[in-house]
Amino acid sequence: MKKYSLAIVGCGKLAHIVADAINNGLLEDYKLIGAYSRTREKAIAIAEKVNPETCAVCGSMDELLALKADYIVETASPASLKEFAFDALKRGSNIVTLSIGAFTDKDFYEKVQVVAREHNSKIYLASGAIGGFDVLRTAALMGNCTATFDTEKGPNSLKGTSVYEDTLQTEKKQVFKGDAIEAINLFPTRVNVAVAASLASVGPEKMKVSMTSTPGFVGDDHRIEIKNDQVHAVIDVYSSTAQIAGWSVVNVLRNITSPIVF
Repeated sequence: MKKYSLAIVGCGKLAHIVADAINNGLLEDYKLIGAYSRTREKAIAIAEKVNPETCAVCGSMDELLALKADYIVETASPASLKEFAFDALKRGSNIVTLSIGAFTDKDFYEKVQVVAREHNSKIYLASGAIGGFDVLRTAALMGNCTATFDTEKGPNSLKGTSVYEDTLQTEKKQVFKGDAIEAINLFPTRVNVAVAASLASVGPEKMKVSMTSTPGFVGDDHRIEIKNDQVHAVIDVYSSTAQIAGWSVVNVLRNITSPIVF
């Protein structure tokens, strides 16, 4: 049976889910050949978990790209994706990414499509902490469509952002309202899911996004609503941790090689 070579960029908790899936036989069509992280110890941990003899711990992005893996899993950041995407696609590597916020950059989005087509490679957008891409895309294709994305978070998850204030610990408050582009600019790593939903439907400029902070709330609750003349769909996903995002990458990788695709 053919084994597809796999490399990982960004070796945090979500990458460990992919590594565990390999070890547990859920990704039997793949062989991990490389790992790269800005913190080298994290890449070493991934390699040691899977197979240190066959998984190279790469000291730079160029070193990882030189492996020419069939698939590169990216769980780092939108900036990281934009840094290596073109070179990877030109080398024939496909990318599975969670950093969908990068695609609010129109120039990047358009150029990625051109480069991927020219080199017969693809970028797969993992659903992360949401779902329902199929119904979102279907409803949008039907035309005359509107969509909203509302998310609820705990105040501690907003620390380090410009919207955080101590009063959020005791007061429920809507901390953001705007479109998906404005949202990802304000929260570069926290609303990739909103961008994903917008790309699957009405586009980042038309996706209306709101974020509410609730004292004591744990996890994330994302609610997507899409409407056209014939369809009204609501997708509401609560997750207590970010693990669902890592498992969505595992699902994409399984779909890529499966004879039946969900």
